[in-house]
Amino acid sequence: MQATQYRSVFSPASQDERERNFKSYWQFSQQHSGDLFEDDKDLSNKRSKLEYFRSNRVNLRTPLSDPDAFYRNYVDMQDDPNTLDRKTLMLTAIYKFARHEWVGIKGAWDVVPNMANSHSVEDKISRVHLAEEFCHVRLFDEMLRTCGLDKVEWVPLSPFKEKIYEQFPKLPGFLMDAPAFVTELMGVTFYCHLYKVFDDVLADEPEVRDRLKAILDEITVDEIAHVGQRRNFLGPIAVNISHWLVKPLYTLFFQDIPEVALLFDTKAMIKDGLAFDFNGLPDYMLERTWIPSYCQPLGNQA
Repeated sequence: MQATQYRSVFSPASQDERERNFKSYWQFSQQHSGDLFEDDKDLSNKRSKLEYFRSNRVNLRTPLSDPDAFYRNYVDMQDDPNTLDRKTLMLTAIYKFARHEWVGIKGAWDVVPNMANSHSVEDKISRVHLAEEFCHVRLFDEMLRTCGLDKVEWVPLSPFKEKIYEQFPKLPGFLMDAPAFVTELMGVTFYCHLYKVFDDVLADEPEVRDRLKAILDEITVDEIAHVGQRRNFLGPIAVNISHWLVKPLYTLFFQDIPEVALLFDTKAMIKDGLAFDFNGLPDYMLERTWIPSYCQPLGNQA
């Protein structure tokens, strides 16, 4: 782990600092993700990594004992979740979390200007950010395929929830920026706790455990950078609002995924979100990601 101490993601930052960090993040994202294939909602470096995973797939030593239990419950829970084995619960939870992400970015993609019409650094960042999120859904799909689940369909949420996701990116920034930041923070929190679930649930499947961790690494490195990027939109008042929103938004979101209560410690995830400061993340992730200068250790700030 890093010996240096990063600062809280809720640390104050001036407008000038945030403007400099938008430029810094844009430079990082171009190198990190590669060329944007806008028609495919894809990025060259992300595409190459997915192709590697697909070309070098690993498989469970022992196939899932009841794949039908996954397919019966992965969209909506039909069974009593207490009757499902932990592998199935883990996989349905992964799908449901990723499904919310997918629905959200679908709505935002049609609202954010395409690259040809993105005239500000913020708009360009947002377009690439969304393409990265589409790449993440493909990586989540690859996780499921690694576990022998190759018939997964990405289906819409209820019409009411779909409408909420469609309208959210149309809100003005003073309403959207704080909850958008908290959802990114929630993603990193969830992924960090998911690593521990992999160790527990896949202890008898070390090859698949390590592969799912490698796939999740690709997602988490991006999401750590997204946390900093979305933090950059927040002024002092919005920072305070976002800190207050952590507990209710985490609670509301995870209540919609019944598997979470059986696999994760929700209170611990909320605590980690409130205290998030990049410390405790592994060095190999910190070396590949982007952190705002105002969260860097004192003396390292731009």
